[in-house]
Amino acid sequence: HPNIRSDVRKRVFEIAKAHGYHPRLSTKQRNVVIILPGDEIYPIRNCLEMVMMALTVVLPKRGFRIEVLPQDNLDRLDSIQFCGAIAIGAEPNDFTKWTHYFSAPLVMVDRDVPPDSPNVYSVRSDEAQGMDLAIGHLHQRGCEKIGCIIHGTPGTGNVDLRRVSIIKSLKIRELPAHDSLIHVSNDDQYLEIIGKLLKQDIDALFCPGGNAGIVAAYALSLFDKQVPEDISLITSEHKLFSCFATPPQTTITQNHIALAEIAAQVIDSHLSESQLPQCSVLPYNLIIRDSVI
Repeated sequence: HPNIRSDVRKRVFEIAKAHGYHPRLSTKQRNVVIILPGDEIYPIRNCLEMVMMALTVVLPKRGFRIEVLPQDNLDRLDSIQFCGAIAIGAEPNDFTKWTHYFSAPLVMVDRDVPPDSPNVYSVRSDEAQGMDLAIGHLHQRGCEKIGCIIHGTPGTGNVDLRRVSIIKSLKIRELPAHDSLIHVSNDDQYLEIIGKLLKQDIDALFCPGGNAGIVAAYALSLFDKQVPEDISLITSEHKLFSCFATPPQTTITQNHIALAEIAAQVIDSHLSESQLPQCSVLPYNLIIRDSVI
């Protein structure tokens, strides 16, 4: 209420938290908090932007108002009235106590649910299927030695899952899958890694995550390699680059609108006291353009 002093409001929230009290959610309360990574160099910038774009389309159509909050400022949630929250690019361990502090649902995009968190949900893309989709396409087009660079840092996000899935997909097709062909990196190391991969006579490059399409295209041009004549290339879809590259890049892409729709459905279901599955998994799509032989 606007007439309640901020110090009184703060004290009330502290007492409520100490006693485990959660106010009952109201169908009239339509504020959704979108929690974004606070770190500017977090390696999911491209995915974050596309999910955000989808949420800004979907949520207002359902009558929700949006408030954006950096993850390093979560203390503000104590003073915000909201009916649900959506975290993009967060780690599950950061929200293990969500159920203890909040009755509103939290939807984690592209991450798993922390253990013992009944009002935390996951909506994510099928990483194993996505990696296999790309490797399978390259193999089908005759590529026999595929180098892979996964954007990110080991132990964070979906990096480890992608690596395991890529290795499995390569081995199923009896393609080389040793460590020298599969790397994890941030943008600043792509040039060096691609140089090392080219020395191993790769005929294809798969770079999921980040802005790898831009960086890989630049690196290959420096090594005087033509796409797809010398090297076939598959990256993750970048709305502002992939279809405008030379040549336009074949990509894997998440269904960001569908991810946003499910996130909104989860919050709506809590308000109406119905129930949706705690985890929803959507397939990747392959956009075929001109970067694969």
